[in-house]
Amino acid sequence: MILRLEHIGIAVQDLSNSNALFEKLLGITPYKEEEVPSEHVRTSFFQTGESKIELLEATHPDSAIAKYLEKKPEGLHHIAFEVDDIHAEMERLRAEGFQLLNAEPKKGADNKWVCFVHPKSANGVLLELCQSNP
Repeated sequence: MILRLEHIGIAVQDLSNSNALFEKLLGITPYKEEEVPSEHVRTSFFQTGESKIELLEATHPDSAIAKYLEKKPEGLHHIAFEVDDIHAEMERLRAEGFQLLNAEPKKGADNKWVCFVHPKSANGVLLELCQSNP
């Protein structure tokens, strides 16, 4: 079951500059920065109430973020929803006709298991399902 909006992912060219901008905007510093080697991305997270903003910078030209930024300007990349059982939610969405980009959940940033829903099956919006990894 989808529990809540977990975070909004924003693709950025320069994580340091974008962190500074969001620090001014939100009046807080990121609570976490990390690199996700499997996705070729560096991320930072800002906690805003119950939700988060994730800034994503490519660390390799073949990464999904680099390819995204080749086609579009910096901005909204994905919307993530927290789920209580990622496997069950993936199965439910497949049964409802959604196209998933992952056959199985994979380790993502912020100690989460993640799976993405293809934008073609979600009105052009890349959706992420995420579940905390205990």
